[in-house]
Amino acid sequence: MPAAGKAPGSTLKLQNRNYGADLESMEESRLEFLREAVLAKPNDTFVRYGLAMELSNLGKHEEAWQHFNYLLAHHPDYSPAYFHAGAFLAKQGRLEEARNVLAKGIEVAGRQGNLHAQSELQAALDQLASKP
Repeated sequence: MPAAGKAPGSTLKLQNRNYGADLESMEESRLEFLREAVLAKPNDTFVRYGLAMELSNLGKHEEAWQHFNYLLAHHPDYSPAYFHAGAFLAKQGRLEEARNVLAKGIEVAGRQGNLHAQSELQAALDQLASKP
């Protein structure tokens, strides 16, 4: 019997659901969408940045770095890429490269007058200063 005030058949059925498979399917769909978007608009920095972030979050490190590196090389004034590219490199244990990327990002953000980004990049660089 349905709950009071609910239409018959409207109760949620949570049994026998494989939520892990649903999540994996959503991640793959999102990833495929972003890959297609980059193919359609290879110079769209926001889409490529989104793809790099998604790949990084999914543990696809080599492919993620290819897109971060592309952004840094081909769109050096795209300041959002520096923080996450630096964090990505640091997580990979590539600390000297991370420091260089963050330092370059500080310069870019400074030229753009983006004090918020500049301070975040500086804080990330300062955190890496204590690591060998």
